[in-house]
Amino acid sequence: MSPITEIKALDVPSAILQRRSIKTFKTDPIAPELLQQLVELTIAAPSSFNVQAWRIILVQDEAKKAALSAAAWNQKQIIEAPVTFVFAGDATAGEEDLTPIFNQALEIGAWNEGTINYFKNAIPQFQAGLGDKRREYAIKDAMIAATHLVLAAESLGLSTCFMNGWIEEQVKAVIGAADHPHIGIAVLVPVGYAAEPRLNPGRLPLSAKVSVDTIDNPYQG
Repeated sequence: MSPITEIKALDVPSAILQRRSIKTFKTDPIAPELLQQLVELTIAAPSSFNVQAWRIILVQDEAKKAALSAAAWNQKQIIEAPVTFVFAGDATAGEEDLTPIFNQALEIGAWNEGTINYFKNAIPQFQAGLGDKRREYAIKDAMIAATHLVLAAESLGLSTCFMNGWIEEQVKAVIGAADHPHIGIAVLVPVGYAAEPRLNPGRLPLSAKVSVDTIDNPYQG
């Protein structure tokens, strides 16, 4: 029996409530089939115009993990976890040939010819209008995909840690993107099996962070 079939996956609300940022991992490997499932669930994330502006690098080589940890101020979870997903945003996404996406969408009935023709014009116009914000929008899409990863991992018995503490140019050097100015690092996410549990530290009251219609009208629940 494969590791995947042995796992009773959590439902989405349970995965959301149970997930914690794990700082200490076991070195146990992730089965290749399970890792592939994680990747497939990650890239199922939505993105602007479905151009999928993320670039995702799975760092598994021990030397690369050590270098990536050094780029993240020597945080050990990168070394301990069997794989770290590096999420990057590609500001040039949408410039490549999107014909395979258009053809697939047309074949399965997701989009009709009118929608495809609209996208062919709208995508370059939208991206041109973004100007300097193209990198920012690509990173937003990458972060959406990263959220899919952490929830998918949690549901399948794995743990994760969103990491926003790293030096971008050093991370780019580790993944071979030093000479790619259009690539921006969004977040690092070690994935593996937790070596110790972590409890929920709690959240502020809803009224402190959630509003209705205007920011000064607190949501009371």
